[in-house]
Amino acid sequence: MVLAVLIAASAPVVAQETAAPEAPRAETGGAQTLEDILRRQRGEEVDYEFRREAIGDSEGLPVTDSTLGVLGGASDAEVYRALRYNRADVTVSSKGPASDVLVQDDGMWWLELREGPVAKWGGYSLLGMLGILVLFYLLRGRIRIDGPKTGITVERFNALERFGHWLLAGSFILLALSGLWVLFGRLGLIELVGKEAYAFVAGYAKWAHNNVAWAFMLGLVWVFVFWVFQNIPNRHDVVWMLKGGGLFSKGVHPPAKKFNAGQKIIFWAVILLGASVSASGLSLLFPFDLPMFAFTFEKLNALGVPGLLGMEPYPTVLTPHAEMQYAQLWHAIVAFAMMAIIIAHIYLGSVGMEGAFDAMGSGQVDKNWAKEHHGLWVEELEEKGKLHSTPSAKATPAE
Repeated sequence: MVLAVLIAASAPVVAQETAAPEAPRAETGGAQTLEDILRRQRGEEVDYEFRREAIGDSEGLPVTDSTLGVLGGASDAEVYRALRYNRADVTVSSKGPASDVLVQDDGMWWLELREGPVAKWGGYSLLGMLGILVLFYLLRGRIRIDGPKTGITVERFNALERFGHWLLAGSFILLALSGLWVLFGRLGLIELVGKEAYAFVAGYAKWAHNNVAWAFMLGLVWVFVFWVFQNIPNRHDVVWMLKGGGLFSKGVHPPAKKFNAGQKIIFWAVILLGASVSASGLSLLFPFDLPMFAFTFEKLNALGVPGLLGMEPYPTVLTPHAEMQYAQLWHAIVAFAMMAIIIAHIYLGSVGMEGAFDAMGSGQVDKNWAKEHHGLWVEELEEKGKLHSTPSAKATPAE
């Protein structure tokens, strides 16, 4: 809901018209006034509704002459205005959705938002997360096992669980890289690698993005089914959060079951944001067939969200092209949020914490590591007689 509000707030041109210029249009015969020109030169918004109202007859059709026809009875400007505002009587051979919309008048706000704030702040969020992790590593270092390694391993995740994790993780990385390549192409990559090289990679990036998306959605469902019940919050998560998960202090190991509070936050963020980005992705994969935002804005209006934010009601009648533009913006914003979260997850699951990668690598972790990071889970396994431990080849002391 918050993302929909942000997108709607960023596109005021679509939601409401600007105030009419002060100069009366009767003096210009309905054309633009000097005040219109001055407003545009000052970079202010201009109300062009008068152009929409000045299209042909009462039905919005170009005025024709019985002898000269449309070219003689209406100027080119009138014809193109009718096309611009989708009020011309257009006949097309294609019968696809929105095929008779030849000119979309309100698309520039989307392009400016996509190549401006979305790309700018999205890029900053990724760089900011990388900077935070580098600083954390310099201050905290790698989180080591406090006690010695026992030489006995415990099965943390079985093969099916690891398959679902890597299916989701691998597909997401491909989607992230391909999406970033397409988004930042005109903003710098073309100048860096050249048009030919960029176009070559972009073609494969588009194909990968469209097709790997199915693997991502399958992986999302897979991990949800396997782990949803183990990621339901409990009272131990409060203690874990209050102690910062022991991430900032050596020798601190708050109690945790199979998934601690931090992992549960990652899990639900991935599930909810993943479902959101999948929904907008499906809307983009099947253009004009799965509109989302007119319905979403209608529900937000009913809840009174625009009024709470001091805004006008959101538009509930959108052109098919506007639906696609909103879906693309939502898709990009949610994807940036996911990428920032996953970068932190990758850090802690690899170089940030000793022994963490083994959980998803071989599926086996040292018993002492399991007790330190997931003590309640180990106790549960021992009580139920399900602790299947295996001696490792060699026990080594913690560094």
